[in-house]
Amino acid sequence: MTRTSRLLGMGPTTTRTRRRRRLGVVLAVVAATVLAGSGCSVIQVTGPYTVNDNQGGGDPLNKPFQRMIAIAPQPGWGPEDTIRGLQAAMAAYADDPSVLAGYLTPEARAKWTAAGPVTVIQDAYEVAVPPPRESETTVKVSLKGHYVALINEDDSYKPTAGPWERPFELVKMPEGYRVSNLPQGLLLTESDVARAYRPTNLYYVNRSTQDRLVVDRVRLRLKTTETFAQTVLERLLQPPTEALRGAVTSSFPAGTKIESIRSGEDRVIINLSGPLSSLDLTATTTLTGQIRNSLSTNEIAKGRTIEIVVDGETYTTDLPDSDDRWLDDDVGDSAYYVSKGAVHYLTKEGRGGAVAGAAGEQRDGYDHFAVSAGPNPLIAARTSTGISVAGIAPEGVWQEVIRGDDLTPPTWNRDGSLWTYDGKNGVLLKYDPSRNRVEPVEVPEELDKLDVNQFRIARDGVRVAVTTGEETVQIGALTGEGAGTKLGNLQFLTTTDTGNEIRDIAWRDDEHLLVLVEGTAGQTLNEINVGDGETTGVPLKDRLQSVAAFKDQVLAEVATDNGNKLMVLNQDQQTWTAKIDSDAGTPLFPLG
Repeated sequence: MTRTSRLLGMGPTTTRTRRRRRLGVVLAVVAATVLAGSGCSVIQVTGPYTVNDNQGGGDPLNKPFQRMIAIAPQPGWGPEDTIRGLQAAMAAYADDPSVLAGYLTPEARAKWTAAGPVTVIQDAYEVAVPPPRESETTVKVSLKGHYVALINEDDSYKPTAGPWERPFELVKMPEGYRVSNLPQGLLLTESDVARAYRPTNLYYVNRSTQDRLVVDRVRLRLKTTETFAQTVLERLLQPPTEALRGAVTSSFPAGTKIESIRSGEDRVIINLSGPLSSLDLTATTTLTGQIRNSLSTNEIAKGRTIEIVVDGETYTTDLPDSDDRWLDDDVGDSAYYVSKGAVHYLTKEGRGGAVAGAAGEQRDGYDHFAVSAGPNPLIAARTSTGISVAGIAPEGVWQEVIRGDDLTPPTWNRDGSLWTYDGKNGVLLKYDPSRNRVEPVEVPEELDKLDVNQFRIARDGVRVAVTTGEETVQIGALTGEGAGTKLGNLQFLTTTDTGNEIRDIAWRDDEHLLVLVEGTAGQTLNEINVGDGETTGVPLKDRLQSVAAFKDQVLAEVATDNGNKLMVLNQDQQTWTAKIDSDAGTPLFPLG
């Protein structure tokens, strides 16, 4: 793979810029000399501090990446060159920490540590240097830019925004300028992160049901000392990010180690050590599912047999075409829509017949329908007095199961329970159909003070989307299990401008939430990765009333002069086509 690095924050060509380019060429020549015998390809460098080194290409256990090589501060550099060199040394710190130390005074070197969140700023930044004064040996400068994100110590990636500024103090020494006070942690640019990190999905186990894997999205740094496959599995042995703490578990027993990973012609052999012999068949299957999905969804060892070896003996083997139930939502091809208060099946051709029982009968006063999963689904709806449930069967009748006049629209969990938030009493309610009981669920104290409008459980049975007020979406998780289940780990996902309203939300899959916003300038529909905030806009032509989604299917209700119609998002993810032209209301998929 051919990639070209660039000088970050480079302006018009000047004497200083030309000198930087010459330094880059010299460095590239040195690097080419060193690497020529290793089979690595080196292409010309346009900046003074980076070398494009295509490592990992062609290896099924690895990913190609560029390695940065920083250079030590030079005696002739001024304050700006020194600060830019310092930032480049930070970008290369994980591969070679020795260079960064050379930019610091002995006192600063003794105090500084790379620990803490990694700050990520935009590529174009400014080093503000005051006018020089001959008698001064100390210079105070500022590095100014714009926030992009923080990479936390648990490897989670949190987008941020707004201006960013950090002061630096430099001391002029005989060998050149040195930084006398450096704030803790690393400072990287957006390009540094794109070069050295990869968005990575790790898979843990739903703590409550133990039947479903839950994705945890992190940013992992590529390492020159190990394959990316090993980096992924080493991280999988550690706890999940803060967003999923207490909500998921792992099948790896404490003390498990990755001894080696190697690839053969058609397989990947993972050599583990530790107390794995104590695992039963179910735990072994779960462990294999965690490994398979954590590798293959990141395009590593995809389509290969995975052989797990423990202490030199084959422990288990997983074929690439094995039935993987770990991401199954038990939804199948089920889709529904509401017409005049009655729930109908949605077919491939479009309009289908009404469902059996009371849920398929036209009536007023029932809205915000939700469908459970499984072979015998239930339908829930909100009324003026509470939440009612009906089975899809000829004998199915509406039965009020939760009372309240300020309830959020109902949402089903994959375990068969039904949930809603009671805004009047500030309590989260869970209805268990098997026991015909309603129980309160503990929520964070701050949620009691907010106006909760929507509460949606993802199909993995762990993540929860909560809209508060008209402008904010938060993501949380159902932690604990059984009677100890509670809502926790709330984190902000997105906030709209004042005056806008979040009209609807829908889980597309375990990672992505659709957010429909109504604003003074029109509507926007965004697909947001809840793991790292990556946002993709979905083009709109018509004004939507509601949305529903399941994996590659997105349906929307559109109001027209001739009544409501049902639209489907085409495979190009850019255009919409009418599925039902008239008398079609809210679309529904089970769960989500």
